[in-house]
Amino acid sequence: MKAQKGYAIAAVWSVKGLSVRAYAQLVWAQVKRWNQLAKERQQLAALGDEALKDIGLSRADVMQEVERPFWDDPFKHRS
Repeated sequence: MKAQKGYAIAAVWSVKGLSVRAYAQLVWAQVKRWNQLAKERQQLAALGDEALKDIGLSRADVMQEVERPFWDDPFKHRS
């Protein structure tokens, strides 16, 4: 009976049909993506003017990107 009781609790904790584990994996993946975005923006800010010129960006473009909040993902599909 213990297994059934545990299953019932897991079913209550499910979110939008996802198990707790699947939901936790989605949350973890999102946190990793936010961390990646923050690191990439720091790297972009550290580039010199010559490197920025090579990739076609101005310092103003970089500052605009760096000032975006960490959760603002340019590749996130918006509904």
